[in-house]
Amino acid sequence: MTLARHVRSSTPAVITGSHGPRTLRHAVGAGVLALFVCATLALAENQDRAFTGIQQAKRATVGVLQPGEDAQRQAGKAHFVMRGTALHLRAGYLLTARHVAEQDEAGRRALAKQITVLTADLDEVSATLVGVNAFLDLAVYRLPESVWSRLPDVAIASTDPDPGEEVFTIGYPLGWGPAIAFGRIGNPGTFLPTVETRLFQIDLSVCAGNSGGGLFNTKGELIGIMHAMIQTTSDRGEQPCSPLAFASPGTLVHRVTSALIKGEQPGFSKLGTALTAVRMGTRWRVAVAESNGPARDGGVQKGDVLLSIDRTEIADGAQLKNYLIERTVPGQRVDLRVLREGKEQVLPVTLGQSSP
Repeated sequence: MTLARHVRSSTPAVITGSHGPRTLRHAVGAGVLALFVCATLALAENQDRAFTGIQQAKRATVGVLQPGEDAQRQAGKAHFVMRGTALHLRAGYLLTARHVAEQDEAGRRALAKQITVLTADLDEVSATLVGVNAFLDLAVYRLPESVWSRLPDVAIASTDPDPGEEVFTIGYPLGWGPAIAFGRIGNPGTFLPTVETRLFQIDLSVCAGNSGGGLFNTKGELIGIMHAMIQTTSDRGEQPCSPLAFASPGTLVHRVTSALIKGEQPGFSKLGTALTAVRMGTRWRVAVAESNGPARDGGVQKGDVLLSIDRTEIADGAQLKNYLIERTVPGQRVDLRVLREGKEQVLPVTLGQSSP
């Protein structure tokens, strides 16, 4: 009815006379056909763009070889054995998970000054350490220009993905690859004891060896770096695989890697509180179990119930940590609203800096 009124009012001469209804049907049919063609072309264009993004991400992904494997191959004793994955960002800078680049030295774990990687073109080459950040479990290495000039750059997405958004990762699960796995974003703000920042929880099949690989959106933009998984196989000698994976958020990855490439360490804010949960009526709130450093200097006391930071409500400790890491910088002043002995107070606190 709406379409018919629109056609009648805009083209009255077309629908007059005995052929009016037929002409209208033809006009409607042509319009539907045009919409179908446009939708089909748009879908094909999106599919082409997605395919190009996947191919670019695949070429930018490299495998990190086990230390000493090159010497064994020269002796004819081994094939390529991968210990993890790395990603070429730009200008030869490789990004991987810190734990992928660790190796045993005299009975202790130490970060390798050089790693050997294998490109998608089967170039085996060494990369030199640029910087490392344990806070987010990241390490940056650099390739020789003769190699990286043939590798594509990877764009980092400017925003976080939404829950349910389609994503993919490319890596070397179980030392084999490059393998591509597709999945969806689950909880974009979860925590593990292995890093100090939030992680994306992903519904995506990964195995040992995927660590350090990129997590991409459908445009081929980097939205995270694969960090860990929850093992679901038994412990009877199998290498672990899981459909429950975790990745460091791309926005934080960009902040850390940009600093490391400049020879700096990124600064993350420190409040200086140990937290506990207290029950107030039917609701649980966050309270201060211990106050030190910036918090103590700002007047925060043990037993204070934290209500908000800069007018953003504090629902739990994870939310407070996210706010400090992603929305503040060391030296910034924030206003903490607390409940103390039944009375609300606003306390100005100048944030410190966490150790890298």
